[in-house]
Amino acid sequence: MITKDQGKRLDVILDQQEKVVSMWMDYWKEFSAVDTVPFWVIISMLVVPLVIIYFKIDRTKALQIGFYGFNIHTWFTYSDAIAMRTGYVYYPFQAIPILPVNFALDASLVPVTYMLVYQWCINNNKNVLLYGVLTSIFFAFLFKPVMNAWDFIQLGNGMNFFYLFLNYLGILIMAIIITKVFLYFENQAKKTGKAD
Repeated sequence: MITKDQGKRLDVILDQQEKVVSMWMDYWKEFSAVDTVPFWVIISMLVVPLVIIYFKIDRTKALQIGFYGFNIHTWFTYSDAIAMRTGYVYYPFQAIPILPVNFALDASLVPVTYMLVYQWCINNNKNVLLYGVLTSIFFAFLFKPVMNAWDFIQLGNGMNFFYLFLNYLGILIMAIIITKVFLYFENQAKKTGKAD
């Protein structure tokens, strides 16, 4: 049960949150809206990877590849939201200003890239972890620094590209393990003929 003091505190937080959302909307309209170049760059980071995966995904393994990509997407969204809320990472330009993350990166560009690497690895009997690490190196030490130089991402509170790499690495390992566990469950069920 919420106490009177707790309710007051919560009301203050919610009031501040509404003000922050309003400030983000005003900021977006002035600096990041449809009539700006950064908006269209971000939209292309959202749309182009989705078009590519639509045409390039191995449809015989679409569920496995999609599950892996959804893992990547989910964990990146969580980590990005935490990093933004704590001031370690922020994005001066947004496609959707009310989301606390860079939707184009977390929902499209990053997961689709990892999905395509994963697909290539499983179709060519290559080491998913090794090529995932190389993909993480690309994002942390090449792609994100370019985004930083062009002001599409800013780092604060001591965050650096090595820490971003560790984040990519942790998410990669979690996605691989979770996908392997679910593939194991599926294979065990096929062997025993049980669906429970």
